[in-house]
Amino acid sequence: MSLQSPLTRVRGRGSAKSGVSHWWVQRVTAVTLVPLTLWFVVKLLGLPSLNIGDVREWVAEGWTPVLLIMLLGAMAWHSALGVQVVLEDYIRLKSLKVAALFTSTIFHVLVAIAGSYAVLRIALTTPITAG
Repeated sequence: MSLQSPLTRVRGRGSAKSGVSHWWVQRVTAVTLVPLTLWFVVKLLGLPSLNIGDVREWVAEGWTPVLLIMLLGAMAWHSALGVQVVLEDYIRLKSLKVAALFTSTIFHVLVAIAGSYAVLRIALTTPITAG
């Protein structure tokens, strides 16, 4: 049993203000994902078929690569923030928490880079057929 009051125990633990930016970024990425995901689904369902040729042509045309990379980036960032919150809340051991956060960050960065590379490779190597 401690003789300290609850207020005394929490003093000196740092400011709670840093979580506000994390919260805002998570909300902004969520709002960004709504139109990007709707665009992606509508465009994908609007393709004549889902064979590799049609999808490659769609990825290579116009603004599609830019929007796909934006979708990938927003998804990776939003996911990384959500996983970070879960890891920080449920892992008690400091060393395990740091390792898990590091691994999660590396994983999300690699997914974003690999996805962007795939989109750019398709976009830059697929010939566009006229008409």
